[in-house]
Amino acid sequence: MKNVLITGANSYIGVSFEKYAAEHYSDQLSITTIDMLDGAWREKDFSPFDIIYHVAGIAHADVGNVSDELKAKYYSVNTELAIDTAKKAKAEGVKQFVFMSSAIVYGDSAPYGKIKRITKDTEPSPANFYGDSKWQADKGVRELAGSSFIVSVLRPPMIYGKGSKGNYSTLTKLAKKLPIFPDIQNERSMLYIENLCEFLCHVMIKGEGGIFWPQNAEYSRTSEMVKMIAEVSGHKIYVSKAWNWVVGLASKIPGKINGLTDKAFGNLSYDQTLSKYDFDYQVVDLHGSIERSEG
Repeated sequence: MKNVLITGANSYIGVSFEKYAAEHYSDQLSITTIDMLDGAWREKDFSPFDIIYHVAGIAHADVGNVSDELKAKYYSVNTELAIDTAKKAKAEGVKQFVFMSSAIVYGDSAPYGKIKRITKDTEPSPANFYGDSKWQADKGVRELAGSSFIVSVLRPPMIYGKGSKGNYSTLTKLAKKLPIFPDIQNERSMLYIENLCEFLCHVMIKGEGGIFWPQNAEYSRTSEMVKMIAEVSGHKIYVSKAWNWVVGLASKIPGKINGLTDKAFGNLSYDQTLSKYDFDYQVVDLHGSIERSEG
């Protein structure tokens, strides 16, 4: 039995992982969670834990108009807190530190119509302060790795599932309301929450360190996902290339419209070879994940 401390309470990923591990791996992983909002965590004894799973952080907001004060807060929470937590874990004899980095360290999605495929040779290149705050933490915690302190850094693509917020939630709302949707042939890596949780369980039980790029077994296409969501929700939607010109036009309008178009229909994928390991974690396929997310 390995004792795991999740540093960061009430996060979507942390809560989901705790429930998943209790249901599927309760004989191998025992989970405890601590809140990181105040400094009380610094007084917590980490020594009884084999693994620290750090999920505390600030998700990205509108990066176009942000004060210097808010930017500093991103670095304080996303970078400094992560590194300080890892240092404390190492000093108190914890064997493994698992950190949630992000695909955002590679920058934004490629613009509409352009390809962006990340391989093992792709160098991280954050596009904004949010991505850089994650990248600095990514580097900082890995620098602490040693023979007696395993560091496991995950760089997942967009994570989604039942109750998730962000881009997937927006996509769901559109799929359930719109009568028509363009049929764009884009390609995105995504990661269903149960696939992530299965991945985490294996990495923790095996005690594997390094950088990891977990993703679903299949790439996702925005129009395909919208169609699936509509179908499982009992909503009729017509997906057609006849409306692709609208997306093409929107992609040429500078500013927020262009940005939203790239976010929805741009390309960002991991080469599948990056995400193959000696264990099976892609336990739910794309269609099944939509059914579970919307069920």
